Amino acid sequence: MSSAPHGPGARPPHSSGSPTVADIVAMVDELAPRELAAPWDSNGLICGDPSWSVGHVLLAVDPVQDVVEDAVSRGADMIITHHPLYLRGTDSVRADDAKGHVVHTLIRRGIALLNAHTCLDAAHGGVADALADQVGLRDMVPLEPSAQDPQVGIGRVGQLERPVSLRDLAERVAAVLPDSAPGLLVGGCLEEEVETVAVSGGSGDSLLDAARRAGADVFVTADLRHHPASEHLEAGRPYLLCGTHWATEWVGLPPLARGLAQRAAARGWRLETEVSAVVTDPWALRVPTGCWRP
Repeated sequence: MSSAPHGPGARPPHSSGSPTVADIVAMVDELAPRELAAPWDSNGLICGDPSWSVGHVLLAVDPVQDVVEDAVSRGADMIITHHPLYLRGTDSVRADDAKGHVVHTLIRRGIALLNAHTCLDAAHGGVADALADQVGLRDMVPLEPSAQDPQVGIGRVGQLERPVSLRDLAERVAAVLPDSAPGLLVGGCLEEEVETVAVSGGSGDSLLDAARRAGADVFVTADLRHHPASEHLEAGRPYLLCGTHWATEWVGLPPLARGLAQRAAARGWRLETEVSAVVTDPWALRVPTGCWRP
């Protein structure tokens, strides 16, 4: 176990038995090559000294204060999040701003922060592959192949082992996603059989047409808005399973944690990796509405 939490700006000297922050960055780049990222995206080291020693890494979806406090309580030296802290830049990191407070806490505690966003979505073994594996797909291909490598890309489409009803598939998907208040929404004919499934973690509005062109019976994604989803379903399949942004991307973290641990061990380094159990979905409660039920 690492010696963190540290005092303000303090870090123990680098140990040859542990990787540095720069080493972790390099291993993440192997697992989620940055050339796979969308051009608008931000990926890489956000905070921390590349020379710092790292014995304990915590992985999470969002770089928010609750995750930072989780890292402090676990004695982590570094946090790897899926989402960037600053996607569109900033001109201030003042401590009374929420994001600035994150930066100040990281610096005071000597904790580095790195993110891997759309590069991890697209990569071999990344978010798309992990979600497809959880759903139980085989013979998978990218939903939107990368121009850099057509074998990977955003989303996946594949086959279930056997046809099942939409209701049964929804129950399977709900069982494998981490829980948060909104749960899983289902659009389509519940008793119809489905077999070809497209998946994409995070916001899926922009991929509705791609899922239809791929011949999917169902599209598993998140953040679907009323009008795009309604108009899509009016035209038929694929039916829709809509989870939360956080839950559909969280599934990509355990494979990344394992990949880092395996690469560190192969290099003779001691590295502990953990995935945060902090739920950073913004919704805390779902309350049924209305007195009328269909």
